[in-house]
Amino acid sequence: MRGLEGKVVVVTGGGGGIGSATCVRFAEAGAHVAIVDKDAGAAESVVQRIKGMPGMARAFAVDLTDFDATRAAVAEIEASLGPVDILVNNAGWDLFTPFLKSGPDFWSKIIDINLRAVLNITHPVLERMSERRAGRIVSIGSDAARGGSSGESVYAACKAGVIAFSKTIAREHARHNITANVVCPGVTETAMLENFMESAGDKEKLRTAFTRAVPLGRLGRPDDLPGAILFFASDDAAFVTGQVLSVSGGLTMHG
Repeated sequence: MRGLEGKVVVVTGGGGGIGSATCVRFAEAGAHVAIVDKDAGAAESVVQRIKGMPGMARAFAVDLTDFDATRAAVAEIEASLGPVDILVNNAGWDLFTPFLKSGPDFWSKIIDINLRAVLNITHPVLERMSERRAGRIVSIGSDAARGGSSGESVYAACKAGVIAFSKTIAREHARHNITANVVCPGVTETAMLENFMESAGDKEKLRTAFTRAVPLGRLGRPDDLPGAILFFASDDAAFVTGQVLSVSGGLTMHG
């Protein structure tokens, strides 16, 4: 895809499954990647994977639920790598919990990680993008937000919020040549999915049910996502904004 070489990209949750696959793909395209993750070791391991590729990477350990720390991290990233051209809001967390078995502490944790963290890092990055009148923001939503998902009520609400937030940012900042789009994974084999299924009970029964529900006959893999993410970040998507794309093997088919 065009226009990614030399670009500075921030990927949150860059040490995880989808995040690390996305960081590697950006580095293969020649981008300079800031791998942002609360787990410093996980982020650094992705840096090691990227060594020798056309692009380069640096790890940044950040608690995205802390606005002041996140704002300081953005300043550090720009001081070390240069102005941020592309932001990928990928960090997230969930646990299978029916709504009536959950409570305010759990809600706050889900909201902080899946929605507030997006706001915390998008705000300082968007400020700088607006001044430069250029930028790409790609946020990872979820098909749970588009069709609902049992045991994920608050998570689904957060991801629906990410979609609405992205569409609004797309409208507010189109005049600054900034685009904002959303990629929604379906059921994807990541550590978060494993934890989710463990908490739900019969993991293998659930895995079988998920797989049968996907028309393409398998669960998603982390490597299924970067193509869509890089498309929205590239020059090939310069005239695309405010859009939502599901990468779910046909599990959801929204118009």
